Amino acid sequence: MRHGKKVNHLGRTSSHRDAMLSNMASSLILNKRINTTVAKAKALRKVVEPLITKSKTDSTHSRRTVFSFLQNKEAVSELFKDVADKIGERPGGYTRIIKTGNRLGDAAEMCMMELVDYNTLMVKETSAPAKKAKTTRRGKTKKVEGADGTAETEAPVAKKAKAKKADSEGETGV
Repeated sequence: MRHGKKVNHLGRTSSHRDAMLSNMASSLILNKRINTTVAKAKALRKVVEPLITKSKTDSTHSRRTVFSFLQNKEAVSELFKDVADKIGERPGGYTRIIKTGNRLGDAAEMCMMELVDYNTLMVKETSAPAKKAKTTRRGKTKKVEGADGTAETEAPVAKKAKAKKADSEGETGV
């Protein structure tokens, strides 16, 4: 029984698992998106999110701590420069797992794992609020055809004034 066991061994030895997760983390940081199985993505999320949190404080100690896991200079510099700047105000949840279906060969459940703030399609949808129609307190102007067939715009206030004037003329019999 596996009661209380929190690590998914992924069918690998611990050294192989650490090397695989290190390589996958470097690929995710450099490419911002990777395709993998759901089990590997969930294991990777537990590794990458603390690294991204550590990258918010740019100190020598945090850089060395991250490098001891990633073992890739380019990934560390990318993480501390670009990724940390973009994710700086986010309190957590830096990655997103989107399931893409099953793999043809062995029917393993596949997914796409990406850094949240780097998906331009989703960022545009959430950042652009829907435009509201302007509301005014005054009435809208209506188009009225003149005697010669041309369209004239007439404000509602002027229309009411003409109607009152016509009523007053009608009462006097003029």
